[in-house]
Amino acid sequence: MATPVVTKTAWKLQEIVAHASNVSSLVLGKASGRLLATGGDDCRVNLWSINKPNCIMSLTGHTSPVESVRLNTPEELIVAGSQSGSIRVWDLEAAKILRTLMGHKANICSLDFHPYGEFVASGSQDTNIKLWDIRRKGCVFRYRGHSQAVRCLRFSPDGKWLASAADDHTVKLWDLTAGKMMSEFPGHTGPVNVVEFHPNEYLLASGSSDRTIRFWDLEKFQVVSCIEGEPGPVRSVLFNPDGCCLYSGCQDSLRVYGWEPERCFDVVLVNWGKVADLAICNDQLIGVAFSQSNVSSYVVDLTRVTRTGTVTQDPVQASQPLTQQTSNPGVSLRRIYERPSTTCSKPQRVKHNSESERRSPSSEDDRDERESRAEIQNAEDYNEIFQPKNSISRTPPRKSEPFPAPPEDDTATAKEASKPSPAMDVQLPVPNLEVSARPPVLTSTPAPKGEPAIIPATRNEPIGLKASDFLPAVKVPQQAELVDEDAMSQIRKGHDTMCVVLTSRHKNLDTVRAVWSTGDIKTSVDSAVAINDLSVVVDLLNIVNQKASLWKLDLCTTVLPQIEKLLQSKYESYVQTGCTSLKLILQRFLPLITDILAAPPSVGVDISREERLHKCRLCFKQLKSISGLVKSKSGLSGRHGSAFRELHLLMASLD
Repeated sequence: MATPVVTKTAWKLQEIVAHASNVSSLVLGKASGRLLATGGDDCRVNLWSINKPNCIMSLTGHTSPVESVRLNTPEELIVAGSQSGSIRVWDLEAAKILRTLMGHKANICSLDFHPYGEFVASGSQDTNIKLWDIRRKGCVFRYRGHSQAVRCLRFSPDGKWLASAADDHTVKLWDLTAGKMMSEFPGHTGPVNVVEFHPNEYLLASGSSDRTIRFWDLEKFQVVSCIEGEPGPVRSVLFNPDGCCLYSGCQDSLRVYGWEPERCFDVVLVNWGKVADLAICNDQLIGVAFSQSNVSSYVVDLTRVTRTGTVTQDPVQASQPLTQQTSNPGVSLRRIYERPSTTCSKPQRVKHNSESERRSPSSEDDRDERESRAEIQNAEDYNEIFQPKNSISRTPPRKSEPFPAPPEDDTATAKEASKPSPAMDVQLPVPNLEVSARPPVLTSTPAPKGEPAIIPATRNEPIGLKASDFLPAVKVPQQAELVDEDAMSQIRKGHDTMCVVLTSRHKNLDTVRAVWSTGDIKTSVDSAVAINDLSVVVDLLNIVNQKASLWKLDLCTTVLPQIEKLLQSKYESYVQTGCTSLKLILQRFLPLITDILAAPPSVGVDISREERLHKCRLCFKQLKSISGLVKSKSGLSGRHGSAFRELHLLMASLD
């Protein structure tokens, strides 16, 4: 009997020699998680594709070691600051320098691109923070307030604020529109190395050399919680894209934290030493670390990491009364960032009418052009990563695939142990098939007889209909040739029935759409459920799943019974939609449901609370019913098995 291969949760991807001398800075592209930029003491900035051994491009021009590098969100521009205080911006698509910015009197410690405009913020050893306009090649504003080196800068998601962390043990928040400091956050007892904005809420996290992580409320300008006991100085933190948790890159480990109340959801051992930067792509966390001239990259499979729920060991949470645990990271408790409209959602690159207009007319820029070069080391990778963005393609862009996980180190040993020794003649007992039989494997290959157990979403022929039924029969010598009428009657076979089905479905969708246009999401879902057609429910859920803010507690009470039906469907697309909806409900509402059910009864009459308690009880009962189904399907292989295993982990607190 074959032993199933157990894959790792975290593994080392590769190690490269990034520079001829020591590496002094590096950064990951947050959009793709695949682009790596390194700065070295050799005064170069090198670009790499993760898991590929060769350098894509090498940027020259700095005359002193590169202390800080940063990529913009679309990964089209890169900025690098040197030990001498100069800043250079390169256009990666044009493979040439764009701007040289001078003004700092000491080495550049931190950089960040504005999310919705061509602005760069820089922090220096000279304690100043400068905001630069790349288009005009000038300093827009200078912020003073720190007394020591500024180690980290981050723009807020809406682009209105700038957070700074410094060696003076403080975090400061700057209002870019007013050009002044909004608030100062003291409390750390050591240099603050990193700050990070929550992707949705008015919340800021800061990590310090005093081995603590603090969470700050940006409405009340006060500390929300403080996590202590980190194994070393905190140098890299990153919020999950949906904001449900915070990842902290610690010494040889990854820790997953919640903040209201403060708790550690999971700890994953990763032998990455002192990790320098983190990024998330395809449900995988990519971490990079450097030592001397070497750079190592690591991968953590987030589908096997606990990111929310109740934890077993939580001394901080255990010391608090239960009534304080009424919030959870998945539900927005604060204001949401008001992002600009879609017309301004992408930075506007500098447009030039001709190649000659790319050059600045000043002699200084001409000198920078001669001194700075972009040496393309790997033309194939460069064209694949940067050049396709300039061309119009009628095919969708190719998405990067997750990095494959290697098997556990003891897998081979386990396989050998499962084989009987040739020197021993032992009759192995026959296992009980009802207990040890493996669950059926989902496959897109049709069964020899009847319809397949799972119908794949991408299929080439309709289910239940045979193409041969719609074509003239194969002519045999003994059979007379078919006349046109017989051939047409066979082609029309089933056509009327199919038209009736599609017309009915179109009418049902029109009914749901009419209710949806009124803005009442709950009533539109109720109408879809009342139609008693799962295809209509799937179409509606695919829309609702795209915007998590549409989900409410009363909506969950209606949708959960339908999700249970979808998870048992033979259609792969139905199962996928059900898994996505259930995951959203678990991340946003499960901690809230468990906290409300565990809270002591209130004194007096509170109708709204009683209604909320009733909804939570109903959802809890439905989730318990679904948990058994999820557990039974978690042993499946392939994409479905991975989705069900992730759901099973999220539902662990129900047991």
